[in-house]
Amino acid sequence: MSSLHRQLSQLLGAWRRKRRVEVSLYTATGFHCRTFCSTTSAPADPLEIHKKKVFLWFSHLPQEEKQFGGYSSPETMHVDPLILEREAEERAGWLRSPLQTQTPSSPSVTVEQLFEPSDAWSEGRGPNVLMYGAVGTGKSTAVRKLVLDWCAGRTLTQFKLLVPFSCEDLGQLSKVVSLRDLVSRKYLHLKKHPLLSGEGNQAKDVLFVFNGMEKMNLDFRIGATELCSDPNEALPPGVVVVNLLRKYLLPEASILVTTRLSALDRIPQKYVSRYAQICGFNDPDRQRAYFSSRLLQQSGETGQNHGARTLIELLYLNLQRESQLAAACFLPSYCWLTCATLHFLHFTDAKAPIRTLTGIYTSFLRLNFGGEVIGTGQRSNVAVQEHHSSLMLYVVRTVGELAFDGVTNKRTSFSEKELEQWIGGETKTDEELRQLAMFRTDVLDFFLAPRVESGKHLEDPCEKDTTRYVFVVPAMQEYLAALYVVLGENKSALEKLTTQVSAVIGQASEDVNALVSILSKFIPLRIFAVFNLLKLFPKLYEKISSRNKSSIARTMAAEMFRTEDSYNEDVLDQVEQSLLGVHGPQPEQCSESQPFELFPIFMGGLLHYGNRVLLQQLGCNIQSTTVAQITQALRKYLVRELSKPQPPEELMDLLVLLYEFQNPRVTAEVLASIRTINLTNIRMTPLKCFVLSSVLSCTPVSYHLEEMDLSSCLLTHDMLQMLCPAFRHTHNLNLQFNSVGPESCVLLRDLLLDPMSAIRSLQLCDNPLLESGARTLLEALPENRSLTHLSLMHTGLGDQGALELAERLQQHTGLLELNVAYNNIGDNAALALVDACREHAGIHTVHLYLNPLSDVGKQSLYVRGVPKSQGGRRVKVLASVTEGADISEYWHPILSVIQKNASSWDRERVIQQLKVFLRDLDSGRQQQQSIWKRFHFRRVEKGVRQTLRMLERDSLPPSSGYGK
Repeated sequence: MSSLHRQLSQLLGAWRRKRRVEVSLYTATGFHCRTFCSTTSAPADPLEIHKKKVFLWFSHLPQEEKQFGGYSSPETMHVDPLILEREAEERAGWLRSPLQTQTPSSPSVTVEQLFEPSDAWSEGRGPNVLMYGAVGTGKSTAVRKLVLDWCAGRTLTQFKLLVPFSCEDLGQLSKVVSLRDLVSRKYLHLKKHPLLSGEGNQAKDVLFVFNGMEKMNLDFRIGATELCSDPNEALPPGVVVVNLLRKYLLPEASILVTTRLSALDRIPQKYVSRYAQICGFNDPDRQRAYFSSRLLQQSGETGQNHGARTLIELLYLNLQRESQLAAACFLPSYCWLTCATLHFLHFTDAKAPIRTLTGIYTSFLRLNFGGEVIGTGQRSNVAVQEHHSSLMLYVVRTVGELAFDGVTNKRTSFSEKELEQWIGGETKTDEELRQLAMFRTDVLDFFLAPRVESGKHLEDPCEKDTTRYVFVVPAMQEYLAALYVVLGENKSALEKLTTQVSAVIGQASEDVNALVSILSKFIPLRIFAVFNLLKLFPKLYEKISSRNKSSIARTMAAEMFRTEDSYNEDVLDQVEQSLLGVHGPQPEQCSESQPFELFPIFMGGLLHYGNRVLLQQLGCNIQSTTVAQITQALRKYLVRELSKPQPPEELMDLLVLLYEFQNPRVTAEVLASIRTINLTNIRMTPLKCFVLSSVLSCTPVSYHLEEMDLSSCLLTHDMLQMLCPAFRHTHNLNLQFNSVGPESCVLLRDLLLDPMSAIRSLQLCDNPLLESGARTLLEALPENRSLTHLSLMHTGLGDQGALELAERLQQHTGLLELNVAYNNIGDNAALALVDACREHAGIHTVHLYLNPLSDVGKQSLYVRGVPKSQGGRRVKVLASVTEGADISEYWHPILSVIQKNASSWDRERVIQQLKVFLRDLDSGRQQQQSIWKRFHFRRVEKGVRQTLRMLERDSLPPSSGYGK
């Protein structure tokens, strides 16, 4: 019995040892399991735990990065910015123009080189490196890359421990805390670690990183900050950081501090070993490397890589021109914005999350100004402090006002005098002057930059020698102007006064009402009426405020449908050209006046809930009541404007506005007033197709357009697939002059078979369907019940396609008109098709002109079209401008179609056919005895000759038509 017990004990011990090994293996591979049995295995190294956890934390991408595809990572998309080492006396110097070709006076360095030993360092003291730069130059990104490289063992391997801190977090701490507790508060695994004990010189293996020092109020005066050398002594966080920099606390430790230009002197010079300025991307090659790392990663699929490489080449050409874009991309933040915008314009598809242009710009500002404040924060009222200290709100009230003035007066550039007037012109107190100085140093250059001359003429010749400032990205002017308006900052003096009075009265409204209700029992009615005036102010403000919101909506509608902007390119093409430039002959522009068509679109996009949430994080609150009032008025103005015919470009802009608005109910109500969507000659892209499909998806199932015209829109198979849901909402679908091939006919067949589809007319002229595509399309005829007009002109049918069409016609009884002109159909196939049409129950017209038909064949077609019996049906056969010795009564539509489409057809083939028409007309005229009929022949012949001459001169105008 004892031996059995001993064997069981041994087996149990072996199982426990095996179990401990398995648990340790799981932990090493990333699976975290909790063990309930005691173990004697050695504890994991805290430094290795620290590296793994810090790597995970710093590898996390913000939400703004994830929305552009899941292909990016900090390692693959990072490009090192230019870092220059500065001497103490030149530390405030700024790199010259980003387009300057001269070599910088200071040497370029890496962060690792800043911690290499030098003769100036004191023995036993770690270096304090201060890295500074303006907003958007890449300080935080450089710190993130540094931490990740250290965790992976790629850099700064001389440090066993790297402890990163966010100064924004440290600035929020109000309790006293020791250095060791400060570290363990964020990194629990480092609690009581010997490297932070202060004993011996162990701290020489430690590197502290403090990112964003401008967010802490450090005071280096001895009388204000006590000295401390004990890492276990509890002190305010600011005091702990000051003693670290003084080298009283862990003097052997090395420190890296990042800050902005305005906070450069907060750390005395004697406590800084090295100054380094981070200068962003100073040359097109760095910018190109950034674009490649972003766009090639974000394009994902191999098929999109070619498009991404083309975009990169176009961007690089634009950067090499020393354009305004090159000046903008000097800041890595604007490189991010450029990539995000291009990804939105070119790689949007139905599977990706919903993204909007307004959302991209809002996210861009949140990435750069999220949590940023301006001011000392000494006020006691927290709510007032937060309202007045938001840096983004300060930007709106200064730069936004300047942007709005520019949009109002159609100006994109501003003089230094105008900048002084709009930004800080009314500052009075010392606090306001201090805020203004900080704003000018850190933030102003982020939005405004000297204008880069690229062959444009100034509006005023006398100002050629003065420096003009423009917004770094043109669309940013329109975004800030829209934000300025939507936030209600452009109020009149009466509105501002009424707001203040209403706020004061509103704070005591309950007390006033209670007091009036009591006194009304004891005082005369006339005096009581005076007290009722106190209730008037909130109502007066509400009325004025409502009128203001209506004014905002009226401004949006007016800017949306400006007559002078009616025939500009659509707004998405304008955005793309601002990034990629205009390739080819540059249009001369003697005035800087330009359309601001993004302005109303941004105003609509800012009303979307998602953007309002992000803006609220920036301290810019747009109330829901404000949104409701603007929306209600906007709906009325849009419906009124849409009652007038709109050019295709303006209609596309309206669709973009509704898409940016992201309000399905308002979209459906606005579209209810539209019966035709004409986007002919619009260069459709996947994004525009997605916008059209998304907007129409907001309408009810019963909503149908009379016509959707997408002719000459460069549609491809992928675009058609994206548009199929939108096609269900139209009766007449025009897809002529596109790139619809045989594979796309599968989509069109399924569309015709869809019971939700109500397409009556389908125009596929000038698309390479070929016989195989037509065969696929005709498979839908037996089950389709809505189609009445089918146009397959110039689609490559041939004789075989015409014969198959003739066989299937009887399976679809609803068809009324068939166009198979210009399809290389011979006599036999044409006769078979006309016979099938004559036997059909509904077809009354067949188009067969521009086919290689003989004179005998044409005469036979006309004979076949005439009914054999008195009660039979007649089929109109349009084969030529003549019918034997007479003029065809359908010569006018034939000639109009040829004149309209000849510029895109085979020129020699059309010229040859027109000469055949002239020969037929000449032969028919000679057989006529009537002077009136001869005159009619001459009139038709004149129209044919005019079309022929224009075609030979390659100057064919749009069809003007000929009267019968």
